[in-house]
Amino acid sequence: MKAPMVGRAIVGKLRIPRSSSLQPNGPQSRSITSSYAFSSVNIPELRFGRLAAPFARSLLGQRKHASTSSSDSTSLGRTTLHDLHVAHGAKMVPFAGYSMPVQYSDLSVGESHKWTREKASLFDVGHMVQHRLSGPLATSLLEKITPTSISTLEPNHSSLSCLLHPITGGIVDDTVITRLGPEHFYLVTNAACRSKDCEYIGSEISSHLSDTRSSAKSIDWQVLDNWGLVALQGPLSAEILQDLLVTPEELDLKSFYFGSGAYGSLRLLNGEASVPVLISRGGYTGEDGFEISIPPNLTVPVTESLLQSAGKEKLRLAGLGARDSLRLEAGMCLYGHDLDDSTTPVEAGLSWVISKDRRVSGGFHGDDVIMRQLRPKKDGGGVSRRRVGLIVEGAPAREGAEIVAGDATGNDGEVLGRVTSGCPSPTLGKNIAMGYVRTGSHKAGTELGVVVRGKRRKARVVKMPFVASRYWKQAAGTAPG
Repeated sequence: MKAPMVGRAIVGKLRIPRSSSLQPNGPQSRSITSSYAFSSVNIPELRFGRLAAPFARSLLGQRKHASTSSSDSTSLGRTTLHDLHVAHGAKMVPFAGYSMPVQYSDLSVGESHKWTREKASLFDVGHMVQHRLSGPLATSLLEKITPTSISTLEPNHSSLSCLLHPITGGIVDDTVITRLGPEHFYLVTNAACRSKDCEYIGSEISSHLSDTRSSAKSIDWQVLDNWGLVALQGPLSAEILQDLLVTPEELDLKSFYFGSGAYGSLRLLNGEASVPVLISRGGYTGEDGFEISIPPNLTVPVTESLLQSAGKEKLRLAGLGARDSLRLEAGMCLYGHDLDDSTTPVEAGLSWVISKDRRVSGGFHGDDVIMRQLRPKKDGGGVSRRRVGLIVEGAPAREGAEIVAGDATGNDGEVLGRVTSGCPSPTLGKNIAMGYVRTGSHKAGTELGVVVRGKRRKARVVKMPFVASRYWKQAAGTAPG
């Protein structure tokens, strides 16, 4: 099924029609630079409990990335699965400009987290922004705005990467890029960055077309408006998906490794086969799993087929609460909290997204800064701060908590950084957190302190992920963690 085209650049011109695809709040918005509407979260009415309280706070933290000009929940965007969530007892909350499920009535957040680790969960991530880029200059554009070696990315394979600001190398957004063909790419970016990312991509396309002397000056940019995106995550995910493939012999999941992507048709409840949908192996939980991009008219049928064919003994719906604690255990970043415009991939501990050949050749935004940061300190390189993982004693550390020198009993209370994400870990039974500290205090085993509710708590720097990832990998080094 062909996606609607909402942005197209030909012969040096970029045309962005007035379309809800590029609007954070749907058809009512008229500009891709519009702010997101955001309404307050009534936390007491939600059965968050101790585990989900940090996530509730992170929802409120979205205020710094969203407009508070409207508190009317009807102004929030809705994914195609909104009514299905409500029918399954979801508690809906505002998140990144959308009404999204934080949990469901059948499981608490902690129970949902553990269910994902032991069986399988289905997450609606349709609020994320799905893009397609194609044309003779698509590869060179992506190599300009990311530090990844796009030219060597094999067809039907994906890579986590970062969109970068010119000069500074700061992270505009983190993204997953999949090569669908020689000059045909699929990108997923964050919902909270929709307005900023669309403005950025449009500007970069225009600039790239203007700077390129090639006669084949065209880039097609499509935003897949209202398309569904579901994440099937957990150790039973492959078994569940394999049973739904119409022609399983065409997509052998045993050799379909992390970072692979392919089209496949799924069997629907009425016995018919869906059109081929894009299936990517990966996810945001640290578990084995898949993300499935689905045309708008098939999102509900495909989701219902997954749920009913697997049954409640194997598969449950899961919300943002479990997704947040799972990604934190996996040591994964949340943009706007652990990543922002002023942070480079090196500072964020994401140097692995910078391909080896790009470290030599450069040619991407911020390459002078980033390549200097990659050099050893004795050669004038390095960074002044680093992202670290922390185990915190006592109460869980919240975003913004000060990280100080010395442990809880020490006298040295110099502020070294701040916590960016934190929650109790259901798997470890300990309080975990991520944050940035001054270089020199970042090594595993370093004893620090974290100020929680005015009291300094003992904290220890540990390696991430906190919980070992279980991606389906062909060889070591093919996936983070």
